[in-house]
Parts: sequence; structure tokens; C-alpha cells
Amino acid sequence: MKTKFFAVLIFFGMIACNNTQKSTETSTSEINAEHNDSIQKMNIAHQIANANGYENWKDVSEIAFTFNVDRGENHFDRSWVWKPKTGDVSMTSAKDTVNYNRSQMDSLIMKTDGAFINDKYWLLAPFQIVWDEGTTFSEKENAVAPISKDTLNQLTIVYGNDGGYTPGDAYDFFYDKDFKIKEWNYRKGNAEKPSMSTTWENYENFNGIEIATTHKDSTGNFKLYFTNISVKKEGKN
Repeated sequence: MKTKFFAVLIFFGMIACNNTQKSTETSTSEINAEHNDSIQKMNIAHQIANANGYENWKDVSEIAFTFNVDRGENHFDRSWVWKPKTGDVSMTSAKDTVNYNRSQMDSLIMKTDGAFINDKYWLLAPFQIVWDEGTTFSEKENAVAPISKDTLNQLTIVYGNDGGYTPGDAYDFFYDKDFKIKEWNYRKGNAEKPSMSTTWENYENFNGIEIATTHKDSTGNFKLYFTNISVKKEGKN
């Protein structure tokens, strides 16, 4: 979040010194308040992550899942196995199987990794909001959720314009009193109107990691869901 600096009008003599000191104190107070506000919003992001078992992630050695999308009568899926401690990724689709390590990327792997980042974001967005860097946060209480129209709290995350696969994009997370996400907006390029809004449904616990396994839009023609989910921890199955 950018720090705001406030201009100080300097007059003369002792009055000038007093005004300058007062304005400086006010400016410092404003900056500290904004810094504390940023910390509070980041704390909300951590509370959302913790509500989904973030404290257990440090022990996860492997996570596998199949990413499914139904649009009308059309179906698409691809499966992933990710070992976060080593960076090894395996993707299997109807057309191909690709194995790579995220520390050894090249131009041929970038397209597959872009798909991995997309699918992983849908799966683990509550964790991504604390993992990702170069982001800004804003918070709104008593916000109207886009699909159910329920009154929830809203945390908005905006990505920086440099780097990453979706620079400048924004996400609005609508969460309940237990810090569980119920709906979200995706806004491409931080546009005012959402590019997509979906639900977060059918939470299940996988070895301490809570995952919303189903996402639907308001039309009923789009459904994104996960199957074949497994989470392995170090020294455990």
C-alpha cells in the first residue's frame, strides 16, 4: 500500500516551528495508521488461511487433485501431483503428460506452469493470499455477495502490474464470520465489473487442509470442481 505524504505549509518564526512540528506529528500519525491498517488487512488474510488449515501446510509433502470444468455439455479435466517441498510437478491430461520442477523452468514449460498456477489458485486461494507478494489489500464490512446476495465481509486483493501470470488482476473474497470464503469475484485488470463470480461450496478436510471442492456461477451453466484430492504429509500417508 502506497504511503501518502502530506505537504506542510511553513509560515514564520515560532508559529512556523510549532505548526511544522504539529503537521509532522499528524503526518507520522497518518502514516502509522495506514501501516497498521495494512497489517490488520494482512492479518485478515492470515485468518482466512488459518480457517482452511494453513498451520498444517508446513507438513504437506504432496498434494494431488483433478481440476474439472463443466460448461453446458462440455467437460474438461486435467490432473496434478505437486510436491511443494521439492518443487516437482506432474500434469496429466487427455492429450499429454508433463513432468517438471518449478526451479528449472524454460519457455516450453511456461504454458504448463501457467495452467498449474491457475488450477492451484482455485484449489488453494485461501493460502495464495498470504503466499503471493506484490499485492495490496482492502477490506469492506457488510458487503453484498455477488450470487447469494448474502451480507458477508469482503477482502479484496489486487496484484501488482509487474511479473506473474495475471499482472494487475483483482479478486474479491466474500467470507463469513468464521473466515471461510463463500463466494468470490475475479476482476481482470482490476476492472470495476467482475469477469467471473462463483460460489465456494462443499468444503472437505484432507489431512488437515480444508478445500472447497465445488464452484458454480449464477447461471448454472458453469461448474468448476475438484476430484481425486489427496494430501500427504511428511512421514504419513
